[in-house]
Amino acid sequence: MKYWIKQSHQELNKRIDQALKDTIDYENSKYLGYPVSKLDENVFYSNAPFLKDAPLLRTFIANPNNIGCHTTGKSESAFKGSQELEREVVRVLAVDIFKSKEEEYDGYIATGGTEANIQALWVYRNYFMKHHNAKHDEMVILSSVDTHYSVPKGSNLLNVDAISIPVNFDTRQIEEDVLDEIVAEQVAKGKKYFLIVANMATTMFGSVDNPDLYAKVLENHGVLYKIHVDGAFGGFIYPISNRQSTINFENPNITSITIDAHKMLQAPYGTGVFLCRKGLIENVLTKEAQYVDGMDLTLSGSRSGANAIAVWLILFSYGYYGWFEKINTLLLRTNWFCEQLDKLNVSYYRDPYMNIVTLRSNHVPADIAHKHGLVPESHDGNNDWYKVIVMDHVEIDDLKRFIDELTTVVAAQEV
Repeated sequence: MKYWIKQSHQELNKRIDQALKDTIDYENSKYLGYPVSKLDENVFYSNAPFLKDAPLLRTFIANPNNIGCHTTGKSESAFKGSQELEREVVRVLAVDIFKSKEEEYDGYIATGGTEANIQALWVYRNYFMKHHNAKHDEMVILSSVDTHYSVPKGSNLLNVDAISIPVNFDTRQIEEDVLDEIVAEQVAKGKKYFLIVANMATTMFGSVDNPDLYAKVLENHGVLYKIHVDGAFGGFIYPISNRQSTINFENPNITSITIDAHKMLQAPYGTGVFLCRKGLIENVLTKEAQYVDGMDLTLSGSRSGANAIAVWLILFSYGYYGWFEKINTLLLRTNWFCEQLDKLNVSYYRDPYMNIVTLRSNHVPADIAHKHGLVPESHDGNNDWYKVIVMDHVEIDDLKRFIDELTTVVAAQEV
């Protein structure tokens, strides 16, 4: 790891103090032209004594706006402190985790995976329109049926058709012949430009798509494509647990990646990340935002600098090796859980590098699933699966209580 190095609490506090000094102070700097101010003191007390020992809370009180994309061009000078820490976050993620070459990436802290996925589709749609004169009806989005709902949402917003590709029921993988048939059908309908969303851990199953399969089939059909990886859940675990993974920027087939810091990283909600290769994000420049000092290249526009600093604080509190230990603790708990399910002959799906275990619903009574907070595949009554995610708060004692109840059910069925 080149940049992802653990720092002491003293070092972290010092950096945040400096970032706040380099960010507009509404108490002492009377900026007349900004449509923002300090948080309302009728609700938010900014002089509480405990704030001196709470660097992140001080950041929220400072209320920095990280509008823009700070890996390219100019940025609003009033918030340069929080912007610098955001740049450090993006650099760690792009270079140390997803193996980008230096200065060959762009990215920003989004409001979540939904925004980041739509940002990718927006970039690609505009890229094909600007560089290939593509029409809306010549483009199509491809993703598996297990893909997050942000993709059909993006399809609707961008007026680009979307096709869901069936997966094998047991392996949750796209099969080459099925994909080839769908691509052939789309080509016959006049589709020339393909916007791909490949999953690095689907929301329900934790299944991981093979981006190279998409590339192989699409190249066989001679069409143009861009591949985005939705690593909203898996981005902070899969590249760490699977050291042989090729789902990164060393793979020439991959051009952008989504990560969610408010999932595995346990940052405040509303904290996702969009990463892409250089030369792409400019396709969504909003030229009309001329009052913004710099280029408005993001879907959200104004963004919380405090959320960016929250991600920075978490990453550098752990460092790579501290995070590696944490991830492996979760995987050990997940392994234990799967061993117990195997003893009970309970069917489930699990990618070996992930902390998601999805059980066949016919093995789990609905009342037990509800009691333990398992998430169903569908809430409309037509449910084949229940999901367990081994997060930081889920310890083996919690898993054991569920296993003990399931053992009683299995034993009763065998009588």
